[in-house]
Amino acid sequence: MEEIKLTQYSRGAGCGCKIAPAVLEEILTSEIDNVFDKNLLVGNETKDDAAVYDLGDGTAIISTTDFFMPIVDDAKTFGKVAAANAISDVYAMGGDPLMAIAILGWPVDKLPVALAKEVLEGAREICKQAGIMLCGGHSIDSAEPIFGLAVTGRAEIKNIKKNSSAKEGDLIFLTKPIGSGILSTALKRGVISNEHYLELTSHITKLNSTGSYLAKNSGINAMTDVTGFGLLGHVIEMADGSKTSVELYYDDIPVMEGVREYLKLRMVPDATFRNWNAVSKNVSFEKGINVMEAFSLLPDPQTNGGLLITCNPAEAEKIFTIKPIGKIVSRGEKTVIVKSSL
Repeated sequence: MEEIKLTQYSRGAGCGCKIAPAVLEEILTSEIDNVFDKNLLVGNETKDDAAVYDLGDGTAIISTTDFFMPIVDDAKTFGKVAAANAISDVYAMGGDPLMAIAILGWPVDKLPVALAKEVLEGAREICKQAGIMLCGGHSIDSAEPIFGLAVTGRAEIKNIKKNSSAKEGDLIFLTKPIGSGILSTALKRGVISNEHYLELTSHITKLNSTGSYLAKNSGINAMTDVTGFGLLGHVIEMADGSKTSVELYYDDIPVMEGVREYLKLRMVPDATFRNWNAVSKNVSFEKGINVMEAFSLLPDPQTNGGLLITCNPAEAEKIFTIKPIGKIVSRGEKTVIVKSSL
């Protein structure tokens, strides 16, 4: 089969396909009141990663869906990335996945159906790693390739971790480096090296399964995964939901290898600008920060990014071997204050 680069058949890439925060807010605004259900523990009021429903026996069902257009050229790798990204939402709530169903849009007049099969094979591999089955799904003939999963999970209610339950004084940890939006832009423009391509795919195909383990620790107060709104956007969601502010330690934020190299070549995805415009009024920078670089890094849209976790400082050294990237502080004039380091 002639080599086909999937990223050339889509406008967006991975979680960078997300609708801009301000536009999404407008879409979600409704005059219709939701049906009240006392068993719904987490809905969309705090922009959390998944819905959570109390089963009445001390456990809850976790329900989520995520899909996007290709972030890589290889079909099987695309399936792996999309599947890992969707399953991550269950882990981010502190749960374990139970099953998944596929969401597939494929331009059958433009791309071979054999490639769609490869996408599904990649997803099956990731589902197998997560210990679940890809049980079915739905497909359409679409203008651009689209793939993702709807995932169902389960957790003990006492272990559910919201993005809105951070506490003042908590330290903030991030389990993966940022920069996938920049590297994927370099890929789409044909300038990424093989070394940096492997760096990118190693992170975005990796399951965030540590979330279900960490959630069982009482020192962990809040958790979410970093995706299309970038580190800055998800930090702000966490702070707003918890009615706090955040000190972010810029020098301690892990960044993927090669990212700063491609920034010099202006490899910045369009979604970065949309993300920055949505949050800039809530952010301040202390002296010593390279603001131009930070502008490109902090709102960079991540695909299957790391878990963003807040932890009681008294427990942090027992749980983490990585440095904190920030701290939850009392609500101030700005939601995020970017500092050089702790």
